[in-house]
Amino acid sequence: MTEECVARRVEINGIVQGVGFRPFVYKLANRYTLKGEVANTSSGVFIHIEGNKQHIELFCSDISEKKPPLAHITEIDFFDELVNNHRDFTIVDSREQSVMTTLISPDVSVCDDCRRELFDLHDRRFQYPFINCTNCGPRYTIIDDIPYDRPKTSMKHFKMCPLCQAEYDNPANRRFHAQPNACKDCGPHIDLYDNTRQKIATPKPIEKTTKLLKQGCIIAIKGLGGFHLAVDAENDQAVATLRKRKHREEKPFALISLDVESVQSYAKVGSEEEKLLTSPQRPIVLLKKKEPNSIAKAVAPRNCYFGAMLPYTPLHYLLLSHGFTAMVMTSGNMREEPIAIDNNDAFERLSDIADYFLIHNRDIYLRSDDSIVRKTSGDTRFIRRSRGYVPVPVFLNKKVPSILACGAELKNTICLTKANKAFLSQHIGDLENPATYDFFKLTIQHMQRILDVQPEIIAFDLHPDYLSSRYAQEQKDIKKIQIQHHHAHIVSAMAENRIDGPVIGLAFDGTGYGTDGAIWGGEILIADIEKFSRTAHFAYLPMPGSAAAIKEPWRMAVSYLYDAFGQDFWNLDLPVLKAIEADKVKIIVDMIRKKINSPLTSSLGRLFDGIASIVGIRNHVLFEGQAAMELEMLASDQVAGIYDYEWETTDRHKILTRPIIQGVVKDMLQGLHPSVISHKFHQTLIRMFSELCEVIRKENDLNRIILSGGVFQNSLLLTGLINALEKRKFKVFSHSKVPANDGGISLGQAMVAAAVAGK
Repeated sequence: MTEECVARRVEINGIVQGVGFRPFVYKLANRYTLKGEVANTSSGVFIHIEGNKQHIELFCSDISEKKPPLAHITEIDFFDELVNNHRDFTIVDSREQSVMTTLISPDVSVCDDCRRELFDLHDRRFQYPFINCTNCGPRYTIIDDIPYDRPKTSMKHFKMCPLCQAEYDNPANRRFHAQPNACKDCGPHIDLYDNTRQKIATPKPIEKTTKLLKQGCIIAIKGLGGFHLAVDAENDQAVATLRKRKHREEKPFALISLDVESVQSYAKVGSEEEKLLTSPQRPIVLLKKKEPNSIAKAVAPRNCYFGAMLPYTPLHYLLLSHGFTAMVMTSGNMREEPIAIDNNDAFERLSDIADYFLIHNRDIYLRSDDSIVRKTSGDTRFIRRSRGYVPVPVFLNKKVPSILACGAELKNTICLTKANKAFLSQHIGDLENPATYDFFKLTIQHMQRILDVQPEIIAFDLHPDYLSSRYAQEQKDIKKIQIQHHHAHIVSAMAENRIDGPVIGLAFDGTGYGTDGAIWGGEILIADIEKFSRTAHFAYLPMPGSAAAIKEPWRMAVSYLYDAFGQDFWNLDLPVLKAIEADKVKIIVDMIRKKINSPLTSSLGRLFDGIASIVGIRNHVLFEGQAAMELEMLASDQVAGIYDYEWETTDRHKILTRPIIQGVVKDMLQGLHPSVISHKFHQTLIRMFSELCEVIRKENDLNRIILSGGVFQNSLLLTGLINALEKRKFKVFSHSKVPANDGGISLGQAMVAAAVAGK
């Protein structure tokens, strides 16, 4: 008597293409002696399975429990089917469908198996810089369309040799249907050029490159998501030259080292940081410096941290295996431009910076900067979410319409929604640069194509002059919804934490266009997804020179001092008043008094700038947030005490900066060290906001608090405020899936637009 044969159809969605899912299913089916077929579709993976009912049950259970390490299943459905009497189990060609819903894998670091082969003298891919398999390698940056098959990637130009083809066709092989599969005989290759585009005649371009690096040369290296500029991180002169040529005066450079032990020689690596460093995503991790260390001082001047990462491509491993403690690996661009991805473009834009170019002939379809993270208050916090994480979506608690959210002006990302998923783009950058704006438009087109999204709604910032807002306004035949900047901040954190309002939202940053036309940035909102009210904020002060005050914090220092002391501020013995010419200070006071080019601001970011200038830390900044960052890093935890604080209450709570500024100045005049003042300032904010939230809770009967905005990249403030609020029995939510800064704001824009459109 034969066992009854049954059949079942399995439809799977998620990250299930390009991650070894079909060979996994093939092996699983053969383990249980089942027949049928598996195929990639535009929706994910389709399986038809036939055989013993008990074996099919085990097979279906194992799909979820034993899936490949890079696979992520979001939906799996089972349907009874008719038996088709398949003779065996096969992997069939991909099937196009009318609706594309599959998820695309991010680019991930080279796996341990490939790394072993890379350094195995007897392996045919020994030292081949493009080694990969179904468990690792490029994905998002080489995809032009889906389904994820070789003809729809930049590997379509490379015909596999017989050996590679045999691996690709063998279900038992680790490279079965690995779309970027190649070897030195049939795949991409590396060449070395000088900056006049003359090819360097050498049989070993990688080895030659390492010698040039050790001689102090700057090398432009084509990587996974774009070009990097590299130098030996222990060579002071090389690092200084790179800074000069790149016009990057003080912003820290990223480091790359061969292994954790190398990183530990110059930075403090805890167990959580080690997990981040060694994760498949390989982000840049912010780590406390060890002192002394061998890294050139110019890598991260006036900074307590290094940003370090481990290799994520075979090429990185090959370069670093030649005895470097660390290499600087910074983005291949001039300041504010997008990174170069095309060889010709790199030669044109980087020849004045790089001495040599290590390039390859595999196209990068979409640039992707390195991601930056830090471990704070028990969670991983994104400074920049890009390579390794994009395009994994943020999963929402309900389905929403198809929306394009255009993001902010700085640290721009865009967001596309599809059903219950929100897809944030990789880091695009600051749209003030025309090339970055072009990249912004290209990213929108590319993501709409590979995600098969045709937006019904376009969401954008309230600021009329943001290029992202102008882009949205120019689009025809689509519903347009404007979103206030700080409302979007709060809703972005609500979305990633999958909660609905109302909540108390603390939105703290440098700049955001308010509904009254002023520059907001120190806001406490009562918010739900659809709407918000402003329940508290810092009292408005003039921002003399408008955008110039962002680059010159001394202007804000004068504004705060004039507000706190009136004309008596001239008599104060403060470093800022000695450092800046009296005539310049007088002009600023006149601008404030006459209200000339001095928009009003409630920004906490500007308050940080003003304090940093008053205590003598920095009067001019060379990159965004520099003054506030240095003020945070200076803070000593060996002191106690806070400054007086005060708020006035009419229709809302208005926080006065005057008592804080007066307290800071008093300590300065008494000779207290700026590290003490910084700590007291931070503790004042923590105490004041937690107390004010207590008042707002009683007024509104709300107990959930959202923390969002770029100021919450400040670890001291974030950790202290979370602890203080939780001690008062608040439920506190913050960011761990998208950046707290403007890199996460497009998610909030999309969610607000969905709520407004659905009301």
